[in-house]
Amino acid sequence: MTADDSFSRLDDDDYPAYTMGRAAEMLGTTQGFLRAIGEARLITPLRSEGGHRRYSRYQLRIAARARELVDQGTPIEAACRIVILEDQLEEAQRINAEHRRNDGTAHPTTAV
Repeated sequence: MTADDSFSRLDDDDYPAYTMGRAAEMLGTTQGFLRAIGEARLITPLRSEGGHRRYSRYQLRIAARARELVDQGTPIEAACRIVILEDQLEEAQRINAEHRRNDGTAHPTTAV
């Protein structure tokens, strides 16, 4: 691995750069919360060679949204389901917009 490869990972939203302790600190939550959303299958952290959980920036954004919902009183299982559905909807909207651009048929409300 070259230095360029290492630096390019800094821009990769999917690179598992954060330990569980650091992720919990960044989110202002507990490691138990991260384990709970993992058990609810909201996020699946990658594991280091030593078996430690590692989180990406993308996973931290997802976890932050779940925490926001839980802080508002939503049960953790429901919060995880909501976040999954929001993420699926966002992806579907992105794909639809891409298809419209490729077809040249941008919807009037989404045209720029």
